[in-house]
Amino acid sequence: MVGGYRPEGSNLELVLVGYYEKKEFLFAGKVRNGLNPATRRKILTILRPLSTAQCPFANLPSSRTGHWGEGVTAEDMKDYVWLKPEVVAEIKFTEWTAGGVLRHAEFIYLRDDKSPQEVSRES
Repeated sequence: MVGGYRPEGSNLELVLVGYYEKKEFLFAGKVRNGLNPATRRKILTILRPLSTAQCPFANLPSSRTGHWGEGVTAEDMKDYVWLKPEVVAEIKFTEWTAGGVLRHAEFIYLRDDKSPQEVSRES
């Protein structure tokens, strides 16, 4: 599910995705790959009405960004637009890192056949 995005001018640069575990919405990673300009514009029109002042992720901010910058620190938090986690995204990835985030995440498409509460961590 999409819980936030980082704006880039009047568009979006990347999305922050997560999943539910025991009623907590947990951060799973940043996703930039797979977001071409047309997809970015389309997604942004869907996401904008869901913006909220509160970060929806129970495990953010993280204390470090990780080896590849996969985390979101307290300092980074100001750079993001937070969303009510109501939009489900299909994300392809290679594996989970030792830090618990997605490695080589790629946006595939938005899903309307799955409710947000059905989204859980997959292997």
